[in-house]
Amino acid sequence: MSDGTVVRELVTLGLRAVQDVFVLRRCGQSTCRALGIQGTELVRFATVVSEAGQDLLGASGLTARLAVEEAGSVRLVVSFSWEGPHRPSPDIVMAADRLLGGCRFTPGEDGGTSTLRLSQDAPQSPLSVEERAQGARIDLDEVDPVDLNEALKLQNRQLLQALQESREHQEELQRLNAELEETNAGVLALYSELAKELEETNSGVVALYAELEDKSRQLRLASESKTRFWANVSHELRSPVNSVISLARLLLDPSADALTDEQRQQVSLIAASGSTLLALVEELLDVAKAESGRLEPHLVETDLRTLLHQLRGSLSGTAQPGVRLDIPDVDPDIRLVTDDVMLTRVLRNILSNALKFTVEGSVSLDVASEDRDGADWFVLTVQDTGVGVPEDQQDRIFEEFYQVRGQHQRGQAGTGLGLPYARRLTELLGGRLRLDSVLGEGTCVTIELPAHLQVPQSPPGGGVPAHQAAEPDAPVLRSLVIVDDDETFLTSVRSVLQRLAETVIEITDSSTAVRAIQRERPDAILLDLAMAPPDGYQILQRLAADPMIATIPVAVLTSADHATVDRTRLTHARALLSKTHVSASRLVSVLAIPEKERGISQGPPRADRAHQDPSTNESSR
Repeated sequence: MSDGTVVRELVTLGLRAVQDVFVLRRCGQSTCRALGIQGTELVRFATVVSEAGQDLLGASGLTARLAVEEAGSVRLVVSFSWEGPHRPSPDIVMAADRLLGGCRFTPGEDGGTSTLRLSQDAPQSPLSVEERAQGARIDLDEVDPVDLNEALKLQNRQLLQALQESREHQEELQRLNAELEETNAGVLALYSELAKELEETNSGVVALYAELEDKSRQLRLASESKTRFWANVSHELRSPVNSVISLARLLLDPSADALTDEQRQQVSLIAASGSTLLALVEELLDVAKAESGRLEPHLVETDLRTLLHQLRGSLSGTAQPGVRLDIPDVDPDIRLVTDDVMLTRVLRNILSNALKFTVEGSVSLDVASEDRDGADWFVLTVQDTGVGVPEDQQDRIFEEFYQVRGQHQRGQAGTGLGLPYARRLTELLGGRLRLDSVLGEGTCVTIELPAHLQVPQSPPGGGVPAHQAAEPDAPVLRSLVIVDDDETFLTSVRSVLQRLAETVIEITDSSTAVRAIQRERPDAILLDLAMAPPDGYQILQRLAADPMIATIPVAVLTSADHATVDRTRLTHARALLSKTHVSASRLVSVLAIPEKERGISQGPPRADRAHQDPSTNESSR
């Protein structure tokens, strides 16, 4: 036996006749009862032991030893031993292996001792193995001598009892099988029902997905339509607004006819209102571009001190009586690499909003620098003592067109675009914007921006010169042609062009523009893009194709957003200018008129030089 196994031998019997086998059976039964093995297990064990004994009868020196073993659990073991080549029937070995807890046959070598070991596990008991073995010995001592007839009758009764139990067990199995079949039928019916419901659900999901996809497509088309609408309407709005602003400036120009103080004030209000409307149009367009991902920052080294000084000057007059605006004078050496226009718009939106809703106290701007993971950051904090924002609406105020309703809104105009616009611009600048507010106490808006971003390289060739020329004291061109079908804009820009050129030729019919330019041979051309066919793109292409006039410098004018302009078709143009920024000095710069040619010389008129070699026109540029 292996280490750790406790063996308590009970009895050893020699098996020479059938009576001995019956004695072995009686001893096995008695030992089973002593160890608590009852019912079917007892019958199986006694029957297998009896059949094995009968099968092995006749083997030389056949003995059967009963013992109790403990190796983690207690079991009853019967070991048959014999000499010679005799082997147990395979049917006996198979039956024992199937019916009992263990069966092992070990054949003898060269006719030596062979063994057949049969075992049956006993139920647990609080008694020790020694106590249980001793009880089994006592029961064995009470086994009566074997009467063959009585033994056969007893065995038959036991077999009949086993058959009855087997039949009952079989009937129970049949009943359980019937119940299982009914359960399976119910499961199959439920599965079929669930499969049908799942198929219907899947059909509904597919239909819902298709509907969502259609809604998504409609929303995408609506967003694209909105962006196109804003881009188009901004052009339509810009043109008249630019004209209003330009005409107001003409009336306010010191060289224009004198105005009374009241007239000057009224015209100033017109100019201010036009500028406000233009800023709103630009803001709407920027929001649309930010949503579509087309708004990109133009990074430059920014003088923060100058930027804040300009904000202080433009906003100080908007504060209500009793409200103090504090904008600090920062170190003049502080430089930010950012988009100065975007940063100005962010701060103006936040400060204007704070001033609008602060009736007493102060609005202050604080500037601080921080080192974050080796990178410099600026933190700009706008703190006010205004009405504050309810906590449940502090997220919603960053939704487009949303405005907090209340008594403080009365008399305060707004679109609900300021804060969403400011946050989008801050994110485009690589920063973050957050708001903290306490109702009735005030609001704090924090803007965090990286101090140094990579400055993009200027595109090679062309472009607007870095230094703008001074305003000319006298016309620097003999003749200039402007092609534009906007009569209002022509009126507003006429005085500017007359300071630039001695003769200004206005062409409002684009179909006659190329012929007029071929006839006049001007020193420079100003060309609007948005006109009835042929438009500015087509006219520019025809100018470039004619070698007699291809060398004349051309500046393109537009009221549209520059991001919507097809620059690949403007390679022949010297510059692309917004109609809001047209001045004589700027035109001198972008048309690259050399210093020595800025003024009218006493040479022959342009018409007399119309047939000169084109190379002369090229050198005169």
